[in-house]
Amino acid sequence: MTPRVQKPETLVKKEKVDEKTAQVQAEYAKAKAALDEEKKAIISERTAKYYEEYEEAARVLEKAKSDAAASGSYFVEAEPNLVLVVRIKGINKIAPKPRKVLQLLRLLQINAAVFVRITKATAELLRLVEPYVAYGYPSLETVRELIYKRGYGKLNKQRVPLTDNDIIEKVLGQYGVISIEDLIHEIYTVGPNFKQANNFLYPFRLSNPDGGWGVRRKFFHYIQGGATGNREEHINSLVKKMN
Repeated sequence: MTPRVQKPETLVKKEKVDEKTAQVQAEYAKAKAALDEEKKAIISERTAKYYEEYEEAARVLEKAKSDAAASGSYFVEAEPNLVLVVRIKGINKIAPKPRKVLQLLRLLQINAAVFVRITKATAELLRLVEPYVAYGYPSLETVRELIYKRGYGKLNKQRVPLTDNDIIEKVLGQYGVISIEDLIHEIYTVGPNFKQANNFLYPFRLSNPDGGWGVRRKFFHYIQGGATGNREEHINSLVKKMN
């Protein structure tokens, strides 16, 4: 009868460690799966709530317009507090002051775009750089398409695409922003954590407009037949051609 060979003590210890490690990993994977499911449910519930909020706001606005028309009066919408700013002119012949403002707005290259909350101070900054930018009031669709298609975030000082909600949660989770729909909502509604959410987003890198600018004098003001300055809601059609 062949004598039984006893396993080396080091091998026995290693097998026990491996077994313990596998058990811990299995327990971790199970807990993470449960947490992921819970998080998915929270995100889904929040997203549904946001859509209800957007639809209700649209209904209220439409009713206000209808009521005003029925009474023969005019309905004046509240002044928007969010603009999308697109740089359309390069660095040549730019005075130091507007050049500095463009840097403050993070508009460092042509076709870069950023969201800006309108305050008395930012409105003044926009007036200073009006000859070099096009801006206006982005729709929900524009905000969503920009973030989904061109959205990049700042993670560990790196520019990373927003391919996973975990990327957003790592940076903005402390502010209750854990998904891309949370981020869209915070930007579009100019929420209490707009500054943190907007700073997380890198400036969008847009393309030249599909089919060109459609104007003969690009660097004239929009109301003069050019492309610069405030184009209000018409910024959405421009960005659609650039996205």
